Amino acid sequence: MKVLFIGGTGIISSACTLRALELGLELYHLNRGQSKRPTPEEVQALRGDIRDPESTRAALADLQFDAIVEWIAFTPAHIETDLELFSGRTKQYVFISSASAYHVPPPSLPITESTPLCNPYWEYSRAKIACEERLTQAYREAGFPVTIVRPSHTYDNTLVPMGFKYTVIDRMRRGKKVIVHGDGTSLWTLTHHRDFAVGLVGLLGNSQAIGEAYHITSDEILTWNQIYEIMASAAGVEAQLVHVPSEYIAAFDPAWGAGLLGDKAYSKIFDNTKIRRIVPEFNPIIPFHQGADEILAYFDADPGRQMIDHEQGVMMDRIIASYEAAWP
Repeated sequence: MKVLFIGGTGIISSACTLRALELGLELYHLNRGQSKRPTPEEVQALRGDIRDPESTRAALADLQFDAIVEWIAFTPAHIETDLELFSGRTKQYVFISSASAYHVPPPSLPITESTPLCNPYWEYSRAKIACEERLTQAYREAGFPVTIVRPSHTYDNTLVPMGFKYTVIDRMRRGKKVIVHGDGTSLWTLTHHRDFAVGLVGLLGNSQAIGEAYHITSDEILTWNQIYEIMASAAGVEAQLVHVPSEYIAAFDPAWGAGLLGDKAYSKIFDNTKIRRIVPEFNPIIPFHQGADEILAYFDADPGRQMIDHEQGVMMDRIIASYEAAWP
């Protein structure tokens, strides 16, 4: 099976690359060759910029594929370009959407693929919904062979799940207070990228997946308090948690607030029946405590990786001081 990844060296796609190679797929990457993550020698690298259609056409020449996975399309304009580039070139086009596209707040739990798509809080999610709608139209009207995949919060050893690079871990290790949105008891799902890869690669080349949407997530359910405590334990410290309402955070930092009110502030539990039905080998087995150990090992191995967002640290201090003054 001949497969093309648009991108291929990101947090999620790097694990899918290794999984595809393990299964013997003939894998191509189309990217600019600028990622810090190395491309395995077995991958056939095509140099081009997907935002420059002519360079993409030149890189692809007359190649045809059994499946193309689009990792880096975020707007309907990106989708229009892909429809022009890839119609007639592939038997399957896999669009990586986002589980944040599901209705916020969730109308019921667990979330299934039939949960409505609606996110009034986060532009990122609304753009992903618009991409899905355009691709569904192309499938219905022109037979474009789309499969939609919705990852939730998927991580590898380079990603601190609370965001802001190494900043939160640094604060924990220096004994500073860290912010947890809400009361920390909302439920969340963190998925290791190697677990995700089993589900994604299992969809490739499967004609039953055409015209369908799937989310691929872990079955482990954690509160945000537990996530912070697990990370603190991996860092060898005890976290000093300050619980602040998401709306209060958003008043100080609209960008941070959009990601909370548009996603993380609500409990997110997923029913993975649909992906298991079509990819029986999908069985997420990596618990977050193992993932947290991998994350800390990565950052501790090289102090140069311990990048601090000083501006965000100042913002966190401002929020904590204001909130504790108002509600001592």
